[in-house]
Amino acid sequence: MGLRRAIVWFRQDLRLHDNEALQQALRMADEVIPIYIFDERVFKGRTQWFDFPKTGRFRAKFIIEAVEDLREQFRKRGNELIVRTGKPEDVLFNLAREVRSSWIFCNRERTTEELSVQNELEKKLWTIGQEIHYVRGKMLYYTADLPFPVTHTPDVFTQFRKEVERFVPVREPLETPERIAPFTSDIAPGLIPTIQDFGHDEVIPDSRAALPFVGGETAGLERLRYYLWETDHVQNYKETRNGLIGGDYSSKFSAWLAQGCLSPKMIYHELKRYEAERGSNKSTYWLFFELLWRDFFRLMGKKYEEKIFLRGGTKMEAPKDLRNNWKHFRPWLEGETGVPFIDANMRELNLTGFMSNRGRQNVASFLVKDLKVNWQMGAEYFESMLIDYDVTSNWGNWNYVAGVGSDPREDRYFNIVKQARRYDPKGDYVRLWVPELSELPTEFIHIPDQMQFAEQEEHHIKIGSQYPKAIVGTNKWEERNWK
Repeated sequence: MGLRRAIVWFRQDLRLHDNEALQQALRMADEVIPIYIFDERVFKGRTQWFDFPKTGRFRAKFIIEAVEDLREQFRKRGNELIVRTGKPEDVLFNLAREVRSSWIFCNRERTTEELSVQNELEKKLWTIGQEIHYVRGKMLYYTADLPFPVTHTPDVFTQFRKEVERFVPVREPLETPERIAPFTSDIAPGLIPTIQDFGHDEVIPDSRAALPFVGGETAGLERLRYYLWETDHVQNYKETRNGLIGGDYSSKFSAWLAQGCLSPKMIYHELKRYEAERGSNKSTYWLFFELLWRDFFRLMGKKYEEKIFLRGGTKMEAPKDLRNNWKHFRPWLEGETGVPFIDANMRELNLTGFMSNRGRQNVASFLVKDLKVNWQMGAEYFESMLIDYDVTSNWGNWNYVAGVGSDPREDRYFNIVKQARRYDPKGDYVRLWVPELSELPTEFIHIPDQMQFAEQEEHHIKIGSQYPKAIVGTNKWEERNWK
């Protein structure tokens, strides 16, 4: 009897800790061959409807760094990560045939594009008598542990939370293997591509960025240690999470979670250990609360499948007043709407690949509710640009904002000026990202379109040339007192 070989196909699980696919392969096989494939359709392709780069340069850089780190972790333990670029269903089939593997292990994905790849691969493997072993490593909870089948997941988050948080335990994360024996097959490791290989320019760091995100398990675990143990920032998370400037107003775990560099179970149990040693409060609970939201959106994606991408969302009722209006969409995308709070957030996204949660809610509401632009345009642009893009969280949140998701509050709407004054009361965030307004006093920083000509001259700004005229006048949200 020959060696039992297992191929472990890494996808959005770029880590060794708490990796069920890897652990199962190690238990069942004599040799493990790990591989990551840069899917050319994902890294070189365009979004489905509006033709944005499917993976923008910030996320591409982050994923490349994560793969480099994963390779280094395997090498430290005696193994090697194979890297290829192409179509996973072809690359994996050819590799399975070449090494005569017994199984392929991977984390199962549930959304449309990923499913099509899985299905194609399964068809090919059947021709050589092989099969895929799927595991579920993306969520905090195992679906088998939930008190309801996936198809009966409550559509309202509060109901979901109440049904799971008190009664469903979070399983312990799996250990990180100390040594992984090398495989004997003569396989070239392969080169890790650069972002230039995907048609992107080099990413030049912006000193204003919230955080210099570095991809990989090593950086993710360092961020977890920093945010909890080194600084105790988690103690104030609930109070600071709506911040706009700097790296510490929120955990920033999202990018590492999205690519699986951090396991949600690892975060949860580290949080529980922290609470046991240093105390719990509303802030530590709120971090767990955000992990619950992530699970909720993933379950919505499983329950409603391709519906989360369609105009009618999970409600299957498309808004009648939204249009594919590029005239309004373009200035939104470029941060040139003439509404400073919106422009500041969009410029941060364009220059860094990141935007705060508060910012995301406001720019999305503005696009849909004020500009009456099809929400799918915003969702696809976020898919392209966000360093922490997660398919179900992104599309689930856009469903919410557009009123086609499971939000119990009908017609949720953000008063942009009110939001700006609440979360950027002195205008520091706007001045950071919209420097042409830096000399404006706080009185005008969020409403420059309401300045009279003499006031513009006084403060060295010309609305309409140095800064755009507002495509939605800020007096929509608040009339200025012209005394």
